[in-house]
Amino acid sequence: MADPTLRIKRVYDAPEAADGYRVLVDRLWPRGLSKERADVDLWLGAVAPSPALRTWWQHDPARMDEFAARYRAELATSPALDELRGVIRDHPVTTLLFAAHDPRINHAVVLRDVLEAPAG
Repeated sequence: MADPTLRIKRVYDAPEAADGYRVLVDRLWPRGLSKERADVDLWLGAVAPSPALRTWWQHDPARMDEFAARYRAELATSPALDELRGVIRDHPVTTLLFAAHDPRINHAVVLRDVLEAPAG
């Protein structure tokens, strides 16, 4: 099998066949979104930033670099990250879904970068 493709997308955007296996990576269910409309295959909230880190960050773009470093540290000891890696291995295309408004300033960007980084 070819290397799996990993994408990120707002959960509020319409599902598409090209999304492949859809994994919600937010700790909380997105406001105002029905389970049917979300079309989520797996909700893996445990891979999201801790509540304390999310509260500290408050999606402040000025804190993005520090947030990313702290989130990477959390992910380094997260069993949920290993679970997500297994899910990605099992599907040709996996889309990480997030609810944040900004497509560049959100934890899914950091998570994708961690997952795509060379092992070691």
